[in-house]
Amino acid sequence: MKSSGFTLIEVMIVVAIVGILAAVAVPSYRDYVMRSRLVEVTDALSDTRVRLEQAYADNRSYVGADGGCGVQMPVLEHFAITCAPGGNGQAYTLTGSGTGVMAGFVYTLDQANRRATTGWHSSWGSIPAEGASRWLLKRGG
Repeated sequence: MKSSGFTLIEVMIVVAIVGILAAVAVPSYRDYVMRSRLVEVTDALSDTRVRLEQAYADNRSYVGADGGCGVQMPVLEHFAITCAPGGNGQAYTLTGSGTGVMAGFVYTLDQANRRATTGWHSSWGSIPAEGASRWLLKRGG
């Protein structure tokens, strides 16, 4: 009588292969999800800059009546956007700081359209030098 089925060795080999694939796929997927969420903050910073420039054209100052920047900051799911006016109302710095799972990511933008990556997730290592002059949206630049 012929028996059919899998031996224990065959099952163990399949489990090992699936484990190796998962060990490679899960971190890659996590990085992919993080990178997709970075678009949220860079789009919001760019949009807020345009609104600040429109308010400046009307008021000749980036400072609003409340002492802060002259426009309302967007509310995002994974980031907090803040604005710090300076230079007697002639300058500002927008900052997008990650919250929750995106904690550690920090992007800035100023009135001269200078963009910088000043912080990112610790699992991505240290920020490359080009982060001082542009937004980095993936590991390695």
